[in-house]
Amino acid sequence: MKFCSECGSKVVLRIPEGDTLPRYICSNCHAIHYQNPKVIVGCIPEWENKILLCKRAIAPHRGKWTLPAGFMENNETLAQGATRETFEEANARVEIRELYAIYSLPHISQVYLLFQAKLLDLDFSPGIESLEVRLFGEQEIPWDDIAFRVIHDPLKRYLKERQHGQPEPHMGIIDKRQD
Repeated sequence: MKFCSECGSKVVLRIPEGDTLPRYICSNCHAIHYQNPKVIVGCIPEWENKILLCKRAIAPHRGKWTLPAGFMENNETLAQGATRETFEEANARVEIRELYAIYSLPHISQVYLLFQAKLLDLDFSPGIESLEVRLFGEQEIPWDDIAFRVIHDPLKRYLKERQHGQPEPHMGIIDKRQD
């Protein structure tokens, strides 16, 4: 950050009084510009034990498969964000159910939240960010072509837990060193 979004003056990076971390502070109006992690919401849409996946039409990982997920928008709930992202990427309507996974990605300052979801009908098609959308049975999932580890790991866990009953919510960390 180089300039203040309040007045346009230059900012400096320093620890403000009463704080413990460096923040960008305007040299003119003294506004403190906090930078916080981005929240990504998505879901695991199911229809008769099959999972709806989207093949990405955009970078990063164009041509790889993922669950419908994306950045939350202001003024929406977690469930509204997951529902919106599913519709944007797959033109699919879902009923959001229980929260399934929370993953911290500290190396890119993101937090992922994935919900269990019921696909409401089979009327889905690729959205603007998808090349293809498709239902996959457990044995059909293209594991080597999953775009992100933060999708791969919880989806594997979900399917394993589903075989033994109800999947249990969990938290995890995806560290850059593990990619």
